[in-house]
Amino acid sequence: MDSDRFALNLMIVFGSLIVGGLMLAGLIWPDKPTFLYALGSAVSIWFCSFAVMFDRKGVYLLLLVIAIGLVGASVTAFVR
Repeated sequence: MDSDRFALNLMIVFGSLIVGGLMLAGLIWPDKPTFLYALGSAVSIWFCSFAVMFDRKGVYLLLLVIAIGLVGASVTAFVR
């Protein structure tokens, strides 16, 4: 297995654990904004796969920035 594929697998696994954990935290504690921001991030990351598949690097970057912002918003909503 080459290093690029290994790095991609690590990003997928740990990224899904982070987003899934935030969604779970939003469900366990009655905190709708935490869950909804994490859900929005998961959907944005899901659309990133289509951008990669159709070789749209600009769209991929935009969706990735949106996902990172939504994860930050989710963490901020959870901490508050």
